[in-house]
Amino acid sequence: MADKKSILLVEDDEFLAELYATKLKLEGYEISLAGDGEKGLKMIKEKKPDLILLDIILPRKDGFEILKAMKADKELKNIPVILLTNLSQKDEVKKGLDLGANDYLIKAHFMPSEVVKKIKQYLI
Repeated sequence: MADKKSILLVEDDEFLAELYATKLKLEGYEISLAGDGEKGLKMIKEKKPDLILLDIILPRKDGFEILKAMKADKELKNIPVILLTNLSQKDEVKKGLDLGANDYLIKAHFMPSEVVKKIKQYLI
């Protein structure tokens, strides 16, 4: 079997993080969790995951800052990023996509199984 695809979930809500981690592990992915933006960015640099699920509102560094830092780093800029957040204003969605996110999912509108479907689109 091919190597497991790795996903880094940067999410400060522990309940949600565990929910998604469990679901993704069942789908066969290797999951890492970061509970704040600084730790998330550090883990991105160390692990270079195959995909990042990124919340925007995070302690210590927000998702937009992480995206900016990633896109400025030639080793990280091509890692797919799916923003998974409760921010649903059009300007926030636009900002996230303009900064280079591959997708923008609003937590309240997507079931974990739908998020997994989105992830599969990027991890072929």
